[in-house]
Amino acid sequence: MKLILAIVSNDDSSDVSRALNRERYQVTRLATTGGFLSQGNTTLIIGCDDDKVAKAIEIIGNESKKRTEVVPSTASYDVSGMISFPVEVTVGGATIFVLNVDQFVKL
Repeated sequence: MKLILAIVSNDDSSDVSRALNRERYQVTRLATTGGFLSQGNTTLIIGCDDDKVAKAIEIIGNESKKRTEVVPSTASYDVSGMISFPVEVTVGGATIFVLNVDQFVKL
């Protein structure tokens, strides 16, 4: 048995969860924050048999879209004072961890 931890954008989390549920994966969602922009994410916890891991990763990848956003950069100083230039960054996608499960108990 495996435990999949998938960190996805809040914008994609509902679509990812629905797609996984359609394929009979049980998903627990946790609100999380982190990453380069410290934006809200959702961490999905999925327990499944070893032979279903590849399909779960495929579903997560299909539903987690990468996109670009313009965000303010760190401020810098010039002769007129402090200025900030917008920077285009890639957000979205998914970060996935697959862990071995020694024991599973459902009470």
